Amino acid sequence: MHHDPNWPRANAWLAASEAPHDALGTLAVLGVPAAKGSISPGRCDLAPAAVREALAYFSPYDVQHDCDLTRLAARDLGDLDIAVLTPDQSFPVVRSAVAANWGRADALTLLGGDNSITHPGVLGLGAELTRCGLITFDAHFDLRDTKGGLSNGNPVRALLDAGMPGANIVQIGIQAFANSCAYAGVARQAGITIVTADEVHERGIETVVRRALDELGSRADLLYVDFDIDVLDRAFVPGCPGARPGGLAPFQLRLAARECGLDQRVRVIDLVEFDPQNDVNRVTAMTAAAVLLAFASGLADRLKASNV
Repeated sequence: MHHDPNWPRANAWLAASEAPHDALGTLAVLGVPAAKGSISPGRCDLAPAAVREALAYFSPYDVQHDCDLTRLAARDLGDLDIAVLTPDQSFPVVRSAVAANWGRADALTLLGGDNSITHPGVLGLGAELTRCGLITFDAHFDLRDTKGGLSNGNPVRALLDAGMPGANIVQIGIQAFANSCAYAGVARQAGITIVTADEVHERGIETVVRRALDELGSRADLLYVDFDIDVLDRAFVPGCPGARPGGLAPFQLRLAARECGLDQRVRVIDLVEFDPQNDVNRVTAMTAAAVLLAFASGLADRLKASNV
């Protein structure tokens, strides 16, 4: 890879051992390689490393917003040792790790791993679930029954079971013919706000996200955002086993991530459901990396505004 001292790379920003003296704040990144027991078997445990490697293909400069991420301190916390654990076994490990780290940075990003990490991730905030909000970018409801144990197919159902009000949940990008009538009924009965992929295309992703943030802001003090990469059209993410035709485009998810980064109530996000073994030419890994950088850009501008 070509070296140019005037073209720094985003992987070097994440791996930096020291924060800049004039740092705006801190973004922490934690690998959570959950994969065992997934209802869509694969090697999502390999994704944290793949996303970090994909950052080498990006610069830390957002020209659209004149935002230089080198002014945002990045702290890579490494990976949790959970790849061989089932979701039930890894639950306390993930919850404890989130609880120990989210308050030590301005925001925490979890690199999954499959979607089972969202449940312990939200509970790791340690706040009353009535005052927590969840936004999911996902083709699926993730409302499967929990009687058979935790999985990547039921983190939202597990949160409802734990006491999170459905009114505190917004699901964006839900796709036609990717869910069952029964689980759609669970979502509606719980009072979850559903925004389909087609509605996103019609209304615009930024409008949808801002409205979700505003609505949840009246109920919640802390927000968790779940970026399930299979919300994207399968043509864009060959490494996502759950992706289907008709999903969102990468630029839409990137815009959504930046909007979430701008909101001071968003303290933890996750990037999940990506299997590097099925990727093609790093397309999916680079898409996930772009979402991470877009969120960081929003966070940097959030902190810049708060420091003025």
